[in-house]
Amino acid sequence: MSLLNKKAPEFCLPNQDDVEICLRDLSGRWIILYFYPKDSTPGCTTEACDFSAKEPEFDDMSAIILGVSPDSTKSHRNFITKKELKISLLSDVSKDIIKAYEAWGLKKMYGKEYEGVIRSTFIINPEGEVVAQWSKVKVKDHAKEVKAKLEELQKA
Repeated sequence: MSLLNKKAPEFCLPNQDDVEICLRDLSGRWIILYFYPKDSTPGCTTEACDFSAKEPEFDDMSAIILGVSPDSTKSHRNFITKKELKISLLSDVSKDIIKAYEAWGLKKMYGKEYEGVIRSTFIINPEGEVVAQWSKVKVKDHAKEVKAKLEELQKA
């Protein structure tokens, strides 16, 4: 199932500073919402660092970048400090929002199946609709791809 061209599922989650961030409070802005499995793991670090490096360019496009994982806010604080990230990370310990965005499901690693976060990214427009969606994201050049899509959407 796809969330494309549908109202983005509402969320209120604590960020790395234990401040609640809600979708409704971001109304009128473009949102890059990405879901990732775990802080400080190789792929997730690359993705977070890439988005962080491009954060000023997204900011110039009136877009905010939010990463979401099931990690605790303390884990997010450590990750941000260690990697000097410039983006906000939201904590979804219950996995309710991850599931609402269909970013939770069956995964395979080394022949074993297990449930986990499916690396996914969404662009939410200022009206709160999902206007772009990626699932099973490959980290390399993903931030660049998301930025190009946002530029295209903003020109439309």
